[in-house]
Amino acid sequence: MSCNFHYIYSMKKLILQYHFFVLGLIGFVLSSCNTRKFKVWVGTNNDQKIYNLKYGEHKRQKMDVFLPSDYPENSPVVLIVHGGAWTLGKKEHMIQIQKMLFKNNIPSINMNYRLVSQSKKITYREQLEDIASAILKFNTLAHKAELQPDNYILLGESAGGHLALLYGYQHPDQVKKIISLSGPTDFYSPDYLRSFYSKYTSPTFQKVVGEKFDRKNVSEEFKKASPIANVSHVPTLLFQGNQDFLVNQHQGLALDSVLTAQNIPHKLIFMKKTGHVPRFFNKKKRDSVIYPNILEWIKNDSPHSYD
Repeated sequence: MSCNFHYIYSMKKLILQYHFFVLGLIGFVLSSCNTRKFKVWVGTNNDQKIYNLKYGEHKRQKMDVFLPSDYPENSPVVLIVHGGAWTLGKKEHMIQIQKMLFKNNIPSINMNYRLVSQSKKITYREQLEDIASAILKFNTLAHKAELQPDNYILLGESAGGHLALLYGYQHPDQVKKIISLSGPTDFYSPDYLRSFYSKYTSPTFQKVVGEKFDRKNVSEEFKKASPIANVSHVPTLLFQGNQDFLVNQHQGLALDSVLTAQNIPHKLIFMKKTGHVPRFFNKKKRDSVIYPNILEWIKNDSPHSYD
């Protein structure tokens, strides 16, 4: 199988006109010969948007990279992890957040990842591996973008919030901060097991973990999958709605309590009269609460604890 000649000619012309990042990408693109969905957009100020860059061989292992025209070399890269109950969703659902970051001169990666599947034996562990692979891929290209490797902020929503929290706490050498929007945090604690919330969420968590959920004898694997049991000293911003029926309010409150007890820098944005992922359904909250707090957390060099 061969790549389209016209495409190769167009890419060569693009390389002659534009600088650093495209140069680093072309080798990966041409080596795959699967370029139908790969796109590069370059603006008048050399700001760039790269769509569907492969970071692995699976069809889901693709990411979009947005690079504004002017950012400091020590600027962190925000890695965005979509939601969808671990079994659904795609990076396009997070495009508005990525556009907002781009507008505010913040480089970002918006990734797809393999979805949980019992038949394919894909659990949250493979999803964490995909985050690691996306980071590894960008690390090899960071110098082309005049950025530092292993300098990331993880931003996840819903199931993506869970993955962002867990990966971030496990890799404090790579992840400088975490932002979780409505992310689950607790699959195992006595408070969770006693709650009505556990009655209707445990079947989902059982698929995510890949282990049978036995309320009377909970597997250690559910603890390993719970961010509240794996915290490390990574500054964390949490968004939680008090009327969230998909991710109960006690999920955010439980992690907030653990972070407070361990004196880990964090901030909880607890939103009243608010359900799940409110940025989709409440423009006022999105523009006046959610986006401003995200930007402040990213740009603040010394986040501190809030009671």
